Amino acid sequence: MNYRDELDTPSLVVHEEILERNLTDMAEYAKSCGVTLRPHFKTHKTGAVAERQKALGASGITVAKIGEAEALVDAGVYDDFFIANQIVGPLKHKRLVALMECATVRVAVDTVDVARGLDGAMGEAGTTLDVVIELNTGQNRAGVRPDEALGLAELIRNEMPNLRVVGLMTHEGHAGATIAPEGIVSTGVAAGKAITETAEQLREHAFEISVVSVGSTPAAKHTTTVEGITEMRPGTYVFNDNSGFRFGTKPEDCALRVLATVTSRPAPDRAILDCGSKALTSDKSVGREGHGYIVEYPEAEIISLSEEHGWLRLPESAQGMKVGDKVEVIPNHVCPAVNLQDEIYLIRNDEVVETWPVIARGKVR
Repeated sequence: MNYRDELDTPSLVVHEEILERNLTDMAEYAKSCGVTLRPHFKTHKTGAVAERQKALGASGITVAKIGEAEALVDAGVYDDFFIANQIVGPLKHKRLVALMECATVRVAVDTVDVARGLDGAMGEAGTTLDVVIELNTGQNRAGVRPDEALGLAELIRNEMPNLRVVGLMTHEGHAGATIAPEGIVSTGVAAGKAITETAEQLREHAFEISVVSVGSTPAAKHTTTVEGITEMRPGTYVFNDNSGFRFGTKPEDCALRVLATVTSRPAPDRAILDCGSKALTSDKSVGREGHGYIVEYPEAEIISLSEEHGWLRLPESAQGMKVGDKVEVIPNHVCPAVNLQDEIYLIRNDEVVETWPVIARGKVR
């Protein structure tokens, strides 16, 4: 049976051929430049995709939260994690220690307060934790400035015996979100130079820096051109989304879509889909107007969302759309769209061949 007839809507569908192409392309790129691929789990949140990434050579996996790592351990998929986030407070420290009993773990730090909390927790547990100092290379979110990294590393080495500084990380989120397309190469390269130069500075002060890790799918093939990068952590590349169109991503590169049904045609220039903000999220796209890209009607625009409704503005070319039609919408931001549903349907030759549970759905702690 054709998947459009089989599936109720809104549903998440992944076209296997596109997924495999995306996974293979990034894995081969990482190998070609001698950089370890440690993909970010937060995009797909499924054991099935994580297993495919491992089969293609991923050395470990990156997670945003302890809960994501716990889900992967429970699924028996991974036991080597980098938590690319700050772990704060006794409740999380207790879970981190428990995770370390069954997996190899390293975590990000960017302030003395974060580091002291981790050091105390490790001391109580009688163990040592590998930490990676997060650098701010322009996103202005978390992270110390490159010129502050040595000072933080020295404090950790001198005052926190239960932590071991093993590397540096950066996330070039600004490259994909705020930088014009023509500036992404220079932005990515600048971030790569900042982190590699900082790594050399720490090595000159007797730190054994083995991890020099960069993130962000849009900048992934630019930061990694800088000699000295050891690891890359792209996430969105597995599925891709509408936000990548301004950097050359095409609809045929987007593996995941929201299958939706036309539920109303109240006016010649308007239609309603059964996917609103609870399916597409309210995230805007930097490079394209609207709340998603409709594969069958590229000229139609999703002009507004309520919780359960997507409002379409229809040009002349989309007048054939009728109630009951099913369409596929490429989300603006695929990561939160995945987090909104319980399962993903894998499509091969227009049929549903597997149903993948989103094992880390809601794992935001």
